[in-house]
Amino acid sequence: MQEPESAHAHFGWFKRRRHIQVDDITVVDGDMLKRAVGAAALGNAMEWFDFGVYGYIAITLGRVFFPSADAAAQILATFATFTVAFIVRPIGGAIFGPLGDRYGRQKVLAFTMILMAMGTFSIGLIPSYASIGIWAPILLMLARMVQGFSTGGEYGGAATFIAEYSTDRRRGLMGSWMEFGTLAGYVAGAGSVTILQLALTDSQMLSWGWRIPFMVAGPLGLLGLYMRTKLEETPAFAAYAEQAEQREQDKPGWKDLFLVHWRQLLKCVGLVLVFNVTYYMVLTYMPSYLSVTLGYPETKGLLLIILVMLVMMPLNVVGGLFSDKLGRRPMIIGACLSLLVLSVPSLWLIQTGHDGLIFLGLMLLGVSLVCFTSSMPATLPALFYTPVRYTALSLAFNVSVSLFGGTTPLVTAWLIQRTGNLMMPAYYLMGAAVIGIVTMLTVKETARLPLRGSPPAVATEEELKAFMKGDKPLTVDPSLPPVP
Repeated sequence: MQEPESAHAHFGWFKRRRHIQVDDITVVDGDMLKRAVGAAALGNAMEWFDFGVYGYIAITLGRVFFPSADAAAQILATFATFTVAFIVRPIGGAIFGPLGDRYGRQKVLAFTMILMAMGTFSIGLIPSYASIGIWAPILLMLARMVQGFSTGGEYGGAATFIAEYSTDRRRGLMGSWMEFGTLAGYVAGAGSVTILQLALTDSQMLSWGWRIPFMVAGPLGLLGLYMRTKLEETPAFAAYAEQAEQREQDKPGWKDLFLVHWRQLLKCVGLVLVFNVTYYMVLTYMPSYLSVTLGYPETKGLLLIILVMLVMMPLNVVGGLFSDKLGRRPMIIGACLSLLVLSVPSLWLIQTGHDGLIFLGLMLLGVSLVCFTSSMPATLPALFYTPVRYTALSLAFNVSVSLFGGTTPLVTAWLIQRTGNLMMPAYYLMGAAVIGIVTMLTVKETARLPLRGSPPAVATEEELKAFMKGDKPLTVDPSLPPVP
């Protein structure tokens, strides 16, 4: 169902194809696009290195901050603190999103980089429970809340930034580099934890070794801040800001967002649910599932997860290409169907205890996850109009992650502890897949289309001329009304 036409004037740049002039079309500077994507992906990698280290070192942190004779209770308490960061993420999204829509994407992304580095660095400075008692887990929780608050503005901003910088025909490919950066950050986080576990004794790891990955966040944050401050604002946001200034438009507020976009917000929540449940199940919970639940050696489990992510990284870029060629809908619905079919067999393989079969089981889940990671960065920003894109995406994304994605390790661990059923991760993934299929069936295909409320974007003058002649498959949504 289309939004009321009277509301379109408040939501950005609109022209039917027949009204578009040559000067209306954005010819994207190739070098600037590469710098923008590289800086956003690098910054994203640094953010998720910081955020991911916590999940990979969870067992050690449980022993440092939550002394208990019960290993399962320790891991449950540690993942509860992990989940706390997700509770404040919607607050971060609700604050950073409107700032990004009002003042620009680049400035806000630079600020989230600073906050994440500060939150992560401070974890490395917290004394243990043995030193200061209950204040240790309290301080850990506060630091995690700072992390979550900053991350609330990260994904929505980075996805919006890359989507708005990209050409319409290659938005899937460009967006896939953002999740390439995320995977690189997770690999670096898992790799650093694994190296420490191999190089240090158990007592050294408990005493001071666990602090090292968190202390690295300081210099990484400065590098990420430098990269982001060198970026220019996105062409799509600049075009909207210029038009809004010329027409003296008021920027849309929360009322506009919920009245006009509530359906799109719900669709975004559903897509983020299946995306992030899969993400956190495979990349965050599985190491603990292997070691705590199945008794598999902790270091070997991390190494297998690292191998899975290393294979996923190039596949992610290939998936971005396919999402531009085949469309977002086939990629995402296909990933959901594969979860329905492969989740149970994958868990059977993981439970065998055989290294090769465990890797195969993890890789089957990883391939399904790749279809999400390669397609979602282009799919989610396209749901919303330019003037509200950062706000809407940050809000819907973080609400969904907080309720469903970030709670996945905690809820799954609790379900296994309560029921004793080791197949709970598979059933959880299958339930999320059903929601993903139902949601994606309501989403229009957006591959090779301009973003809603943004002018068309092409790569070259030749592509521009071909577009004006109507020779290329790049089109404008015919339902959009002309500028009043």
